[in-house]
Amino acid sequence: MSTGGTIASRRDEHGVAVASDPVGALLERAPLPAGVEAEGRDVGLRGSYLLTPADMAGVVRQVHLALADPEVHGVVVTHGTDTMEETSYLADLTHADPRPVVFTGAQRPADAPDADGPRNLADAVAVAAHPGARDQGALIVFAGQVFAAAGTRKTHTVALDAFGAPESGALGWVREGRVALVARPVRNPALPAAALDVAATKVDMVAHYPGANPAALDAAAEAGAEGIVLVGTGMGNATPEIAASVARLTGAGVVVALSTRVHAGPVVGVYGRGGGADLIAAGARPTGTLPASQAHILLTALLAAYRKPEKVAEELARRVGETSEERTD
Repeated sequence: MSTGGTIASRRDEHGVAVASDPVGALLERAPLPAGVEAEGRDVGLRGSYLLTPADMAGVVRQVHLALADPEVHGVVVTHGTDTMEETSYLADLTHADPRPVVFTGAQRPADAPDADGPRNLADAVAVAAHPGARDQGALIVFAGQVFAAAGTRKTHTVALDAFGAPESGALGWVREGRVALVARPVRNPALPAAALDVAATKVDMVAHYPGANPAALDAAAEAGAEGIVLVGTGMGNATPEIAASVARLTGAGVVVALSTRVHAGPVVGVYGRGGGADLIAAGARPTGTLPASQAHILLTALLAAYRKPEKVAEELARRVGETSEERTD
């Protein structure tokens, strides 16, 4: 399934990369594994930075439709790299089928002399066809590495090995069409189908930084946010003023998920004076080691599935775990 992105892009007369190639062109360029039959479907032709959560849910619904065919062994989705971590994670959250869903893309346009898209697509097809990929949920295959969707993020803007999973590392690799899988992800049960009904669900992200104004949190709620991902510093810290805003919002039924701007490591409630311990006491829910991008998707899907703030907060805690330590003021 092609959704667009760099893998399907060519430069226009101004030198700007624009998604233009249909899925057939992608398959023609890819050295697919022998004995594997691939059927292509176009489900979009856009840069992934343009996608909304509703667009991502539409892609996941197309995956589910493809898997309704018992002759399909797996699904590959070509996708822009900017938000691949979000769409793949939404697919993983709602994936109850043993057959793999594999996301891939490219860092260089299709008309680049050293384009990486064909190799990435061939590797993704090889993983989707591999028996060992069953029961592993949604995967990302990029630059010869295989990652679980959950916890994987884009780690470089231009390098070919653009994805990484700081906490878990790669599940395996692909070399000249040969697949080696050496680890398996730990997965939660799939969310109900209602988790894809995200069109009317609004979740915002607010970053803390030195001098951050807590009014941003209140403004998000006033604009209709049912949930907010607070991206803290360090282990998930902010200020007393932001903690006070969190308390007001959670008291009013807004679910606040606490993430961190740090590349790796969990959110931990250690510090007072507006730190993580105070934020958690104010009602914020830690998001474990999920990147903020995926915490946003998780909170959106949970709100769509369960609606009630108490149930959403309970499910959020169950799926990511909560970590706290002795308070330090």
